[in-house]
Amino acid sequence: MSTRRKILVALAALAAMIVPLAASAAPPAGPGSPELLATLAGNAASGSAIGPGGALFVPQPAAGQIWRIDPDTGNKTLFASGLPQRFGFVPFGGVMDVAFYGSTAYALVSVVEPGLLACDPGLIGIYRVDGPSSSTLVADIGTFACDNEPPTDFLVPTGVQYALEPFRGGFIVTDGHHNRVYRATLDGTVTQMIQFGDIVPTGLAVHGNTILMAEAGPVPHLPQDGRIVSFEPGSSSATAVASGARLAVDVEIGRGQTLFALSQGHWTCPPVLAPDHCGEAAGSPADPSTGALLRVNPNGTMTPVASGLNLPTSLEIIDNTAYVITLNGQIWKIDRIASPPYGG
Repeated sequence: MSTRRKILVALAALAAMIVPLAASAAPPAGPGSPELLATLAGNAASGSAIGPGGALFVPQPAAGQIWRIDPDTGNKTLFASGLPQRFGFVPFGGVMDVAFYGSTAYALVSVVEPGLLACDPGLIGIYRVDGPSSSTLVADIGTFACDNEPPTDFLVPTGVQYALEPFRGGFIVTDGHHNRVYRATLDGTVTQMIQFGDIVPTGLAVHGNTILMAEAGPVPHLPQDGRIVSFEPGSSSATAVASGARLAVDVEIGRGQTLFALSQGHWTCPPVLAPDHCGEAAGSPADPSTGALLRVNPNGTMTPVASGLNLPTSLEIIDNTAYVITLNGQIWKIDRIASPPYGG
């Protein structure tokens, strides 16, 4: 056999070995199914943060507490207590969110005792967590809100602050009721960063000098009103990034600068209200198990990564894993969120 023929036979044999291997290779795994990581008993959860050591920190608004949760095991430890509790029968408010500067935790508190419709100073705003059961109000956002009424309609004079995010040596805070974003310094100075129309700002994320914000949209929270927008300090308006998330409640940046949005889901007007009075139910949650984690596409659309989530409120991302916090105090874990194909 000639040398050339020997080479051709060897190559053919090699190809015969390679083709079956390639054909049998498993396709890339898509996102994992949501797995229950932990439950905070008895109270609804709200915002969240990644803190020291890479742990999850989740508030229990009704109890005035913040819990530390191991993102791998789900083990939970009470991190802070004694923070102001939400106002009596009202289903929202209390410790709404938590954020860190270094190892120091700060809590966002909204709609708390003793008043709901009053402008009681020294109650609502950003609290520094000084110890396991002690905290100090460092930014009185409630008083600022009362002294600087928004142009949009409102019922609660102190507003309903939703999300807290570190930014340039201080914090930015969304107010879903007064439709604006505040800026607060660590020495207590509160200013208005930007005012919106009736768009219901919710969750926040920061990338350099750019602020990303989720909009739930007004009642009835139509898909086209559930948006992710961006703006910078000094902006008078926001730029649309994507839309299509029913009752959007959060936005986060994942692997490769990919954006993810959290949709609380389909909203139904309470049957006790006439259709032209549905606005009176503003602030009520979406229908159960209609929420979704969505990937933001370059063309401004959104693709579901996980569907059927029950009343999600907050999203955190560690590496390629999403952690979704829900109103009933559950923390769900979803692996491989940046891996195609996407599905429900």
